[in-house]
Amino acid sequence: MHISSVHNSKRSMIYVFCTVLSLLAIVPFWMMIVNATRSSQDIQRSVSLIPGSFAGSNWQVLTSKNWNVATGFRNSAIIAFGSTLLSVYFSAMTAYGFKVYQFKGNKFLYAVVMAIIMIPGQVTGTGFFMFMYQIGMTNNLLALIIPSIAAAATVFFFRQYLEANFQISLVEAARIDGCGEFRIFNTIVLPIMVPAMATMGIMAMIGAWNNYLTPLMLLSDSSLKTLPMMVQELRGDIYRTEYGSIYLGLTLTAAPLLIVYFAFSKYIIAGVALGGVKE
Repeated sequence: MHISSVHNSKRSMIYVFCTVLSLLAIVPFWMMIVNATRSSQDIQRSVSLIPGSFAGSNWQVLTSKNWNVATGFRNSAIIAFGSTLLSVYFSAMTAYGFKVYQFKGNKFLYAVVMAIIMIPGQVTGTGFFMFMYQIGMTNNLLALIIPSIAAAATVFFFRQYLEANFQISLVEAARIDGCGEFRIFNTIVLPIMVPAMATMGIMAMIGAWNNYLTPLMLLSDSSLKTLPMMVQELRGDIYRTEYGSIYLGLTLTAAPLLIVYFAFSKYIIAGVALGGVKE
């Protein structure tokens, strides 16, 4: 009886702890949505968890500043989805190559990939801009999509996932049956990697969608601006800042990310045990 009460007490503490963590994660998003419906004066005056009635006014402020939501969504979606697809697919292919093909220099090349992870993106920003400028890729969305093929952190994650969830015997059996290498990768390996691809796809999507510095360096054409770039333009001047419209812009920017997360999170939760044949 005593053991049962201790067990129930521990379970209750775990529930309380998880509830607190959930609230800490949810409250900032809720406050962002609420502030999108409040006036700038109310936001500066007090904190509230109850929605206001100024959403329409904040929207008018956005449109008065030539804030084209459709253009921002289009550009951000093209960059985010394009770079995510390239990053996930080619990183999975690279990780598969490191796992299956034991060629000379395998470990050295993998060490190079690991070393790239240690280099901050800000360090290579100037060189990246100069390179894109010299080849005429500024003011071009492809300059923000194609480089995503080389995603060192994603390769590392996929490599570790394959180490724990993939059996080379599957590849050997498929080769005996006459399957080509690309067919093996696309029909056998990719389905096994769905949970890992969903996880890194979400991360890549969030990173590409929220990326502000790189588009700011490469895109000067107003028709190519992304949502984060447009939100930055709402900061106003030293005399007046429309906080309500800024929160509304942030809410519009975050909404697609929440939709993508809830759409793919089921693959992470339900597919944790998905893997190759276990011996």
